[in-house]
Amino acid sequence: MSRNPDAVAPPAFGNTVACLAVAQLLAWGALYYTFSAFVLPMRDSLGWSKSAIMGAFTLGLAVWGAASYGAGAAIDRGHGRAVMTGGTVLAGLGFGVWSQAHRIEWLYVAWALLGMAMAMCLYEPAFSVVTRRFPTRYGSAITWLTLVGGFASTLSFPVTLWLIGAFGWRPALAVIGGVLLAVAAPLNAWALRGSDPPRPPRAADVADDATLHEALRHSAFWLLAATFMLYSVVSATFWAHVMPAFASKGTSQGDALTVLMWIGPSQVIGRLVFLGAGKRWSARALGLVVFAAMPLSLLLFALAGGLWVLLVFAVLFGAANGLVTIVRGHVVPTYFGHAHVGRISGVLSVLSLVPRAVGPIAGAWVLLAVPGYRELLLMLAALAGLAWGAFVWAGAPTRRAAVTGRA
Repeated sequence: MSRNPDAVAPPAFGNTVACLAVAQLLAWGALYYTFSAFVLPMRDSLGWSKSAIMGAFTLGLAVWGAASYGAGAAIDRGHGRAVMTGGTVLAGLGFGVWSQAHRIEWLYVAWALLGMAMAMCLYEPAFSVVTRRFPTRYGSAITWLTLVGGFASTLSFPVTLWLIGAFGWRPALAVIGGVLLAVAAPLNAWALRGSDPPRPPRAADVADDATLHEALRHSAFWLLAATFMLYSVVSATFWAHVMPAFASKGTSQGDALTVLMWIGPSQVIGRLVFLGAGKRWSARALGLVVFAAMPLSLLLFALAGGLWVLLVFAVLFGAANGLVTIVRGHVVPTYFGHAHVGRISGVLSVLSLVPRAVGPIAGAWVLLAVPGYRELLLMLAALAGLAWGAFVWAGAPTRRAAVTGRA
């Protein structure tokens, strides 16, 4: 049998999407949601300050953003399998380094590796890969990837806290890294065998698709970048501080877990509603609704005094957060076409993710100047409102109206 991967028939659509979806679930749960659960155990064990620990996550987010263009360009050149499989392997190794960190410098080395991994194996590269591989079905693929990935926060917090409680934070990190190496990486490698199918020439689409340089000359590109930058800053800051924020409210860990475990199902419910009833919605219409819901949900969290209000926050925040991911997956092909989706998505990621890196550490600095987490959360709600304003200003796409991904 030939060892040339291009000589291997790629798996069918359903098998590819199913494997990528499980890998996304594991990668998101490990790389993005677990950090907050380790902040207090590391501080108590090693005596490091909260701001120093948050700085490592900030570095990881900065590397994620800086590496996104390179990952997208490699996918455009047909290296999607190597990018996503290699990124998952790098993630497993990064958790191994983190588990052995006895000095703060090694924590930062670990998160530099994990930031590179995030650029290579989370939603952005996955969306680019399925858009190239399934140009007439990418909308369905993105929806299913985000449906399964939406359970990451639901599973991540209880599993991580159980591992920490049962074995300690260092073995917990080693277990997470082992799962990425033994399960997620092989899933990505198998799902992306073979090469992208050849595309039939369609003169109208080719003429309509924007190059990277053409996209950069559109005001819509920069307003969309501002939208997702503000959203990313808010999201990163919230997730990095969520457990201390609950503690500041006097919320028990059990109640905090109850609230957080509702976010994932709410993400999935929002995506299921879209899958069943929202396929005719444009990317703009969907975005207008979900970006309005984000500041409202954060206001509820900031002002909430009881568990039921926090549960309403979880449902609203989860549904909006889940649908934002779908909007993000569709804006590049909807506004700019398919031909250069990896590069355009990569630059959009750089512009939105690099500023996001300051969120966790900036949140820690803000807490030194304000009375507490209530004020920080109100500031995050205001930033989310600005994201909605930028999306409104971007206007409707002029080249495509459908969000479904169908030709």
